[in-house]
Amino acid sequence: MAVPKKKTSKSKRDMRRSHDGLQAPGVSLCPQCKEPKQSHRACLACGSYKGKDVLGTKE
Repeated sequence: MAVPKKKTSKSKRDMRRSHDGLQAPGVSLCPQCKEPKQSHRACLACGSYKGKDVLGTKE
């Protein structure tokens, strides 16, 4: 089994983990109904994506 020759310092360990934090998803407004929606996803309120009805929601 491999064993490290030197102890990894706290600085090196923490720099390696710098990208592990949680990030909030990108939120934008739907151009059709102006409801908040996640970027690059179909709008759950009106069912449109890029100006086309893709979910077929009831109106």
